[in-house]
Amino acid sequence: MKTPEPHATPRFYLFLLVTILYMVGFALADALLDAPKSLFSLHSLVEVGLILIGAGLAGYLWLGWLNAQRSVVRIEKMLDEQREERDRWRQRAQLLLNGLGEEIDMQMRRWKLTRSESEVALLLIKGYSHQQIAGLLGKSERTVRQHGGSVYKKSSLSGRAELAAFFLEDLLLPRPENGTAAE
Repeated sequence: MKTPEPHATPRFYLFLLVTILYMVGFALADALLDAPKSLFSLHSLVEVGLILIGAGLAGYLWLGWLNAQRSVVRIEKMLDEQREERDRWRQRAQLLLNGLGEEIDMQMRRWKLTRSESEVALLLIKGYSHQQIAGLLGKSERTVRQHGGSVYKKSSLSGRAELAAFFLEDLLLPRPENGTAAE
């Protein structure tokens, strides 16, 4: 179904419907007041034609509005269902993220990282640069680099990519069922 032009608002349609109904009413009044001698005179046929066309247009607009209202109700219902699905997904994702956060904290404790080293490690995992981390934590870039080096040494990882992969690799792709690498 084609969407209406920007000027075709509900007020415009209401104005159009009222105008057509007035036209039909005036044409009907005119036909009755003329009291034609014959129903088949040209004047009578023109007035009856205008009345029928106006009534048809009014009916067409009315049916269009009813269909539009049904569509709006259906779309609102679909949106509500989508919102509910989104909220359920967010709740499940939040539970998983909380669990992941706890696991990351536990691993950092196993590596015996200090609080500062853990903060730097989390920001490195998130992809921040040393300069950005220094700005966020209010430390010098040199201190951040030292903490990063300490994280890599204590974790036995060679750098930022291995650190991020250690925690995130299994999240990005499903694990193969047969234990072989995914193609």
